[in-house]
Amino acid sequence: MPTAITKIDSNVTGLRFAEEETLKTLPAAPVWYPLEPNSYSDFGGQITTVARNPINPSRQQKKGVTTDLSASGGFNQDLTHTNLTRFMQGFMFADIREKNTTTPMNAVAVAITAVDAATKAYTTAAVGFVAGDLVLASGFGVAANNGVKTVATNAAGEVTVAEALTDEAAPPAAAALRTVGFQFPADDVSIVYAAGSYPRLVSAATDMTTLGLIPGEWMYVGGDAAGAAFANNAGFARINAIAATYIEFDKTDWTPVAEDGAGKSVRVFFGDVLKNEDDPDLIKRRTYQMERTLGKDADGTMAEYLTGSVANQLTLNSPQAQKITVDMTFMACDNEQRSGADGVKPGTRPALVESDAYNTTNDFARIKLSSVSGVDAAVTPMFMYATDLTLSVNNNVSENKALGVLGAFDTSSGMFEIAGSLTAYFADVAGVQAVRNNADVTLDICMSKQNAGIVFDVPLLSLGNGRLAVEKDKPVTLPLDIQGAESKFGHTLLFQVFNYLPDRAAA
Repeated sequence: MPTAITKIDSNVTGLRFAEEETLKTLPAAPVWYPLEPNSYSDFGGQITTVARNPINPSRQQKKGVTTDLSASGGFNQDLTHTNLTRFMQGFMFADIREKNTTTPMNAVAVAITAVDAATKAYTTAAVGFVAGDLVLASGFGVAANNGVKTVATNAAGEVTVAEALTDEAAPPAAAALRTVGFQFPADDVSIVYAAGSYPRLVSAATDMTTLGLIPGEWMYVGGDAAGAAFANNAGFARINAIAATYIEFDKTDWTPVAEDGAGKSVRVFFGDVLKNEDDPDLIKRRTYQMERTLGKDADGTMAEYLTGSVANQLTLNSPQAQKITVDMTFMACDNEQRSGADGVKPGTRPALVESDAYNTTNDFARIKLSSVSGVDAAVTPMFMYATDLTLSVNNNVSENKALGVLGAFDTSSGMFEIAGSLTAYFADVAGVQAVRNNADVTLDICMSKQNAGIVFDVPLLSLGNGRLAVEKDKPVTLPLDIQGAESKFGHTLLFQVFNYLPDRAAA
């Protein structure tokens, strides 16, 4: 006689999510993306019952009735390069602004049907690549066809590149091309700078407005080869303004100096951008279904679902000498359970894309909290070192209840809020004075790992707390509270993914 199932271990459970087509309704062919939870804060539906309590001689309550259900889910996972971007669209209430790619996140992929060595060409429909684009080729079966390539032409269904390729008659379905930067022609660009102004990357031949960049996003200036970078102006930089002949930076990783680019073909690298949009036409609420499998009963895989889930709170945790982790919570309309006989809901379930976790020891290329300056792109930071940092996104989602509905019929979203905290080693009183004076402050976090990177940027914030902590035999520390605000760029938070960075960008 088979042994009865008496328990289910946590290690046999799994977590996936799918985007809904409309509230609580999946598309005809949903895709269930995998997640890697470390722990759960909550998950499922909490039932409220009210007992009948009439006056009666037995002094006993009558059986209660179910009156309400609150559904929500929360979990913690490590931050990797591949496991947050899709969900960030939900927390930012916006579509990602991707650079040209054959595998867009929110549209149908464009197939690459062949690689021709003789013509150095990828056979694929045009997706906007232009001469000078640096594209990251990935997923090809032949190693030589992967890596960063420089676009020469894009016409007649072929993207030709400067680098040598190997014949590949039928590339895998996962093969892709994605713009990750641009290489300027030789002698084309220089850095124009004068004290008391922002530095500019000035071009003689390239129209900077055609690169698909926006004010507020970041780029990395400089390639690995000696002729692909300036000698003195290289590193992360934030774009303040764009015109046909120049890109102006209001934050730089370097101390700007005027520099001629003669004899150089300078490379710049950029990424895909998510920000909370100020244009109502660009604000988009996404709803999800969260699937947690619960092991198997005698008939198959059991599962529970949160339906009509809206991204509510996200917290980036950066403790000292640890992995960087992310806490995410969702407010849902309802939850469902399915037995093994019911099975999991239909759809495609891709395999997890393996990626190493970012950590707080090796992977911070830049953390800078400084005053907002209208003339200095390399403002002195308020601190040199910090012991911990948290940054939180809050959409203030609440349930909409109604008569005749168990659970919520919908949810409402409140103000988009950015908050956080940071503990810095005290070196001077600038941080304390900034709190007292309610100064305009900005925070950016640039991470780099294995030739890729992530940026969190809060262009404008105010500081709170600021009471120095003085303990015997310990360094003096400065605890600070962070409150973001709408910036000159029209957003409070910008999240950017660099799908490729040169070796020199390593933290």
